Amino acid sequence: MRITLIHALKHSIVPIEASFARLWPDATLMNLVDDSLSADLARDGHLTSGMTDRFLALGRYAASTGADAILFTCSAFGPCIEAVAREHAPMPVLKPSEAMVEQAAARGDRIGLLSTFPPTLVSMPAEFPRAVTVVPKLAEGALAALDRGDRAEHDRLVAAASRDLRDCDLIALAQYSMAPAASLVAEASGRPVLTTPDSAVLKLKGLLVARS
Repeated sequence: MRITLIHALKHSIVPIEASFARLWPDATLMNLVDDSLSADLARDGHLTSGMTDRFLALGRYAASTGADAILFTCSAFGPCIEAVAREHAPMPVLKPSEAMVEQAAARGDRIGLLSTFPPTLVSMPAEFPRAVTVVPKLAEGALAALDRGDRAEHDRLVAAASRDLRDCDLIALAQYSMAPAASLVAEASGRPVLTTPDSAVLKLKGLLVARS
């Protein structure tokens, strides 16, 4: 199976490839990166029709290469990704957090949503069922540390922020780039932790293996 991975942050590539290597090593991966998407969203503060057009163009390119599925790893662009999914149905086109949201909602009623990218905390809570209480938390300074190449400081800040979510049933890590910090978050918070890449790989594998 050929899976196209589309990223708006270069930091997402290593965590999702690590999840595929552990959970579905037979999948063939293709990476498309446009890190100007995250920069433009941070600058503008909201999604635009032009940004949706850019996502549609990426989806069309992925489909033209013969992809069996598309997985977006950029968590703050839900409506743009939904437009791609509509255009390419019935091909599986997954939002980055889609599988994790399903898993989290099945396991708890009060979910701590930990993010390093502020726009994610605006867009992602609406993806959870209304019956679930989402407690958003920003790990301030973590993404800047990662941009400097300081993974240890990123992970320390993420783990420290998770302590404010100890009253939740579990903690969902919103960014793919946060996945390597999962064990530190679990230790600091004492809560079960879900990561977006592991959940996404398992869902895609289930969808595509069943079809084949």
